[in-house]
Amino acid sequence: MLDVRGIQKVYESKDRTVEAVRDLTFTLPAGELACLVGPSGCGKTTLLKIMSGLLEPTSGEVRMEGQVVNGPPPGMAVVFQEYGRSLFPWMTVRDNVELPLKQKKLAPARRKELVEESLAAVGLAEAHAAYPWQLSGGMQQRVAIARAVAYEPHVLLMDEPFAAVDAQTRADLEDLIRDLWHRFQVTTLFVTHDIDEAVYLGQRVLILSNSPTVIRDDLAIDLPDQRDQLTTRSSPRFAELRARVYEQIHRSKDAAADADAEQPVAAGPVSGPAPAAPDHSGF
Repeated sequence: MLDVRGIQKVYESKDRTVEAVRDLTFTLPAGELACLVGPSGCGKTTLLKIMSGLLEPTSGEVRMEGQVVNGPPPGMAVVFQEYGRSLFPWMTVRDNVELPLKQKKLAPARRKELVEESLAAVGLAEAHAAYPWQLSGGMQQRVAIARAVAYEPHVLLMDEPFAAVDAQTRADLEDLIRDLWHRFQVTTLFVTHDIDEAVYLGQRVLILSNSPTVIRDDLAIDLPDQRDQLTTRSSPRFAELRARVYEQIHRSKDAAADADAEQPVAAGPVSGPAPAAPDHSGF
C-alpha cells in the first residue's frame, strides 16, 4: 500500500547544510497499523510531510499503491497534532467533516451518510451542530479524526495527534484509533514520541535513529489483538516490548552523543581577557 524507498532530506541555507533524514526505507502492507517512534527532533514530521506529498525529498521516493507521490495523493488523509489549527472555527462540526468530501464531488446524500457515519464512529453524533470552539480539546481531535475517516482514505497518516491532550483523554483516543482501525481497516501510520503509545497501538513499531535519521529497528508487536489500557499495559510482554523500544532509542542518543564528542575542536589563539582565577574565599 505504501512504499518508502531511500528517502533523504537535506535542508540548505546560506550558512549551513543540515541532513535531517539520511536513508529511510520501509513498506506498509494494506490494512496494517504501524507506529513510528524516535528521539525528539529526529525527523518524524519531516518524513510525514514527504510521505503526504507536502514536502519534496532530496532523494528517494514514496509510492502509494504503486504510484509515485509527488503531491498530496487523493487516497490519503492526514490528522495533524494541532487540531485547533486544522478545524475551521466558523464552521459547524458537520461542515468541517463534510468539507473535503465536496472536493471529491460526491452526491449530497452520500456526503450526509459519510458525515453521520464518521461522527457516530467517534462518538460525536449529537455534536454535529456545534462549533469547534465549543468543544473540549479531545472532542476537537475526534472531529479531525472523523473528517479523515469520512474521506474514506486508503492510507491514514497521523502526526502525534494526541500530544496536546491530557493523559485520560489520550487513553480514550488511543482506544478510539484501535476501534476505528478494526472497523475500517485503513492502512495507518501513527507517528508519536511516546514509547508506551507506540507499543499499545501498533502491530509493528518502526524505531528511528537520531538525526540524520535511518530506521534503527523494525519491531513486530505480538500483543493480543484485543487490547485495553489496564490489562495490556500491565502485561509482562508489554513491558518487554517497551523496554526494547526504549533501549533502541537511547542507544541511538548515545551513539549521536559519541559522534559529537569525536568532532575535532578548532585550535587557535584565544582572544579577549583571560578568565578570572577561581575564588575559594567562601564569600
